[in-house]
Amino acid sequence: MRTIPIPVDTAKLVFTCVKAPHPRVLNRDTGEIKLDKTGQAIYETVLSVEDTFGRIELVKIGTSGDPGVPAGAEVTPIDMIGYVWETSGRWGISYRAASFRPAYSGPVDGDRA
Repeated sequence: MRTIPIPVDTAKLVFTCVKAPHPRVLNRDTGEIKLDKTGQAIYETVLSVEDTFGRIELVKIGTSGDPGVPAGAEVTPIDMIGYVWETSGRWGISYRAASFRPAYSGPVDGDRA
């Protein structure tokens, strides 16, 4: 099946990490970890995504290497892409991002006016 990457506009979405990143396991029996083309482990980060209407979904976003995002952190995915997949009559969208950055780097709570 041919896959076409679909860029995701993250500007109007709020991403919050709900589960710290962990390596993606290909085979639970052997513990084999999924690797990218360069041999780096693919990590999955579970995030809640809220749109401008207040709707919230949970998504897993893959990155090459550990992005180091702690649970509870609000982040912005960099170069996020969706890929549509289909297997045995089931389908979905898998997401990848180059990395994550903090959603904002404003003043610390005590420094807010």
